[in-house]
Amino acid sequence: MRLADKKLNMPHEHTHIDTVADGKAKDRLRLSIVLTAAVLVAEVVGGYYTGSLALLSDAGHVFMDVFALSLSLFAIHISALPPTETRTYGLHRVEVFVSWVNSFVLIVITGFIFYEAYQRFFHPVPIAGWGMMGVAMVGLIANLIVAWWLKSPAKTDLNVKSAYFHVIGDAAASVGVIAVAVIIETTGWYAADPLISAAIGLTILAGAIRIMADASHILLEGVPKEIELNTVVSEMRASKGVLSVHSLHVWSICHNVYALSAHLDIEPTERWRTGEIFAEVNERLAQRHHIFYTTLQAECSRCDTNDIFGRIAHK
Repeated sequence: MRLADKKLNMPHEHTHIDTVADGKAKDRLRLSIVLTAAVLVAEVVGGYYTGSLALLSDAGHVFMDVFALSLSLFAIHISALPPTETRTYGLHRVEVFVSWVNSFVLIVITGFIFYEAYQRFFHPVPIAGWGMMGVAMVGLIANLIVAWWLKSPAKTDLNVKSAYFHVIGDAAASVGVIAVAVIIETTGWYAADPLISAAIGLTILAGAIRIMADASHILLEGVPKEIELNTVVSEMRASKGVLSVHSLHVWSICHNVYALSAHLDIEPTERWRTGEIFAEVNERLAQRHHIFYTTLQAECSRCDTNDIFGRIAHK
């Protein structure tokens, strides 16, 4: 007699951070967004009036910060929305899609920065170095304040951690702009402005390409980069009674939410405790790999135990 398929969905409620920390993170993110947006406006205006392409380039970097911070806040809100009959995963993927679109826009902006830097290197324009330095100093101080605000929640939330490193990177860019301002005022070498602009542009481009690649990987149902499949299989088989693992699929619902489905071939003498085995596997996956959403099925006679990934056929 064939053992009926058994499934166990682990009802683990996932949030980006716990309720108390969630409220603190939201408050700090809102303040960080307001302060960083003010820096963005200051650098755009300052870059226009001082003639500094480096400030305008850094404004592009600051725009990445504003977006990253806003996306982190948005992710906290969107994760609390319930699933619906038409969107059973909720709206988590909106975060990923917006990341992809934003990265594309930043690549276009970087192209403009490179073009202007090329033009100015061969045809330098006068720049108000001290004004440029003043705006960059304001930006540096604001970035350090935001980084200090985010340091604590960044320890427990990957989304906030990403925004935190964005801000740290922009603080470093502000230091570069200040150095260029000193060079211009002391030597009159205006070509330093387009050179640092190109360097900042490369930083923006690298970040945008990395974010676009990560977003594309999620949208294409790729295995999360933090997860090593062979290790996952070994740990699933470590439970007493599990003979093999196949039809294994691991994917990301969004940047910080992982899911897994698999078939487990269980020893006939241990099938009476299938539910207990599933619970043990689920707990291990949650603790060691941050996989909270799992769907496990006991072996059926039609499965190919040699096909670990369970190739999907168009039927």
